[in-house]
Amino acid sequence: MSGLTVGYAAALEQFHPTEVVELSAYAESRGFSGVMAADHYQPWLPAQGEAAFVWNVLTALGERTSGDIGPGVTAPTFRWHPAMVAQASATLAAMYPGRHWLGLGSGEALNEHVTAQYWPEAPERINRMFEAIDIIKKLFAASLAGKDTKHSGTFYKHESTRLWTMPDVAPEILVATAGPVTAKRAGRHADGLITVGAPLEKISGLFAKFAEGARESGRDPETMPKVLQVHLSWAETDEQAMANAMTEWPNGGMKFPKADIRSPFDFEQMAKLVRPEDFEGRMVISADPDVHRAAIQKYVDLGFDRVYLHNVGRNQREWIDVFGRDVLPALSR
Repeated sequence: MSGLTVGYAAALEQFHPTEVVELSAYAESRGFSGVMAADHYQPWLPAQGEAAFVWNVLTALGERTSGDIGPGVTAPTFRWHPAMVAQASATLAAMYPGRHWLGLGSGEALNEHVTAQYWPEAPERINRMFEAIDIIKKLFAASLAGKDTKHSGTFYKHESTRLWTMPDVAPEILVATAGPVTAKRAGRHADGLITVGAPLEKISGLFAKFAEGARESGRDPETMPKVLQVHLSWAETDEQAMANAMTEWPNGGMKFPKADIRSPFDFEQMAKLVRPEDFEGRMVISADPDVHRAAIQKYVDLGFDRVYLHNVGRNQREWIDVFGRDVLPALSR
């Protein structure tokens, strides 16, 4: 897999944090390169049953594994002031040098509304995220230089200070996006791009906008990481793979934006409307490892250099064994 890494996407919405750490270590022993850990205050559905604090889990992963680790993704906007996200990230990077990356997004009401603030429209959420990135970058740069920094902007204020615990090199900042405008801004302001599985032509458009923004900032987009999270359902039979998707991950079949939904119990009601055909073109559901391999390879051929796989069922160890043996070694860049 020259130039390609395939990691494990740990679903903190579905598994107890102790089990997440065990599964992540097991995935690494079977050839997975690192871990993207979901940052959720609540699960998508009540039946998923968990929502552990991602920074605690990432620290445990730092102790139990040796690959890369990062949140996929955290929102430095409502639950967290950007300075706190910067401190959490810098500390993790100082403890585990060269392993931690910081995945950032504009947030979802499911997780962010818990602080009882007004939940704004998407453009404001995106503007908040990029102002937060500005604060985080200024804190990283000033702290590495041994200086204080401050900020007074549209959404945030930050008094003159620095991060006192820093790694030798600041963590790379990866921005999650599914839209062209955000992708271009990510190219200008972040170190890399994160997105989820989608039609190839849509992702090609994101790459083009990201590259445009990167060149505007004087950087070569070919040197910047392009990271993909893939939700999939594998089981020993196609029927079981579909049953797992319907039971554990019906949100994969919901063909509408989800960022404004506040409660797992609301998602539960919406999930009753999902039908097997709703997953078509949105998530690969198959018992055949080669079907999954071919789908992942198409994304790699498009230009992704880092992929994190999330099998939506509870059959994690069986899936890790099969993919570690039959899928990961067959992928190439």
